[in-house]
Amino acid sequence: MSLTHSITKLSLIGSLLFASSTSAMEISGVQLPEQITLAHTELQLNGAGVRSKFFIDLYVGSLYLTAANSDPAQIIDADQSAIRLNITSGMITADKMRDAITEGFDDATEGKTAAIQSQIDAFMALFSEEIKEGDQFTLATSKASGVTAYKNNIAQATIEGEAFRQALLKIWLGDEPAQSSLKKAMLGK
Repeated sequence: MSLTHSITKLSLIGSLLFASSTSAMEISGVQLPEQITLAHTELQLNGAGVRSKFFIDLYVGSLYLTAANSDPAQIIDADQSAIRLNITSGMITADKMRDAITEGFDDATEGKTAAIQSQIDAFMALFSEEIKEGDQFTLATSKASGVTAYKNNIAQATIEGEAFRQALLKIWLGDEPAQSSLKKAMLGK
């Protein structure tokens, strides 16, 4: 093998590595893949941003869809999607996460949580173990099966119910989202 051939081959390998490393987005130190596969469905990164409170970055929230979309109503009604939360702060505890989720469901349903309370309770149970910086939660939504929650890529539970699935998505994409700037970023705006 000639030196020129070796250099060309190394250049090609280097350009491929560079291309793959630039295909992922980085936000607040978190590498976000351009696509993820959940339940044999490939989802594309639609947008991502940071959830912060009192000038502290709490998590990176990202939205994955089958095709790019910036219309919240269409996304909430879509057959499949996923929201991923990468915890970036040790300030988030299981108790604080449960409180935030309770508030999120209350805002998403305009205070009318009674019809989905049993699903909310099942979902809240997923946050009984301590949460630490670096944990990743993926909430895969499907009209057919509901919401499958993953913690650090391990499936935790599937919670059925279309009203619950839509309310969960509205926590980030509804009229009263957890944070308006995060909603805008997840919508790719």
